[in-house]
Amino acid sequence: MIGQVAVRRFPALTVSTPRTEVRQLTAADAAAAGEIFADKLTRRWLPLPDDSGPIDGLAWCTDLARQRRDSGEGDHYAVVRREDNQVVGSLWTRRTDWGARLTEISYAMAAPARGFGFAAEAVDAVAIALILEHGFQRVELRVAPGNLASRRVAEKAGFSYEGLLRNAGFVSGGRVDLELWSFVAADLR
Repeated sequence: MIGQVAVRRFPALTVSTPRTEVRQLTAADAAAAGEIFADKLTRRWLPLPDDSGPIDGLAWCTDLARQRRDSGEGDHYAVVRREDNQVVGSLWTRRTDWGARLTEISYAMAAPARGFGFAAEAVDAVAIALILEHGFQRVELRVAPGNLASRRVAEKAGFSYEGLLRNAGFVSGGRVDLELWSFVAADLR
């Protein structure tokens, strides 16, 4: 098998916290995902050009999730509020490097669920599960300066600030620097 790289499928993942369950998205979650990604504040911080249309919730929950999972790049998840079984957010992993055993987490929360700590709870639980149950050594989170809510999520989820990646991303307003935050296996000791 010289010259060939075996593609690893991203691991199936379901985690529960006292208030949330994080599980793979399904077609039944399409409407909720579509609403989350249509929100003006959410779109402000996503790496989407201004002229991009709406994100197709069904494709995000099914085809795009399956492609990312099967390629080994990551996966798409629903953040479900346990008290009423409502999808209150979407979390996704990407930029997975199997050699280095690292991946990046991103997320978006439904407007009515913001400010209640669901994002930090879900991000923390997924990072811990990836490290303890699936052998990852590092989970990264990138935040555009000015996105104070995401910075608070990173802090509350136990991530450490590492520095600024200059001109490393883009949001609806154009090119931006990105703050790099990490959660590593040693953080669990």
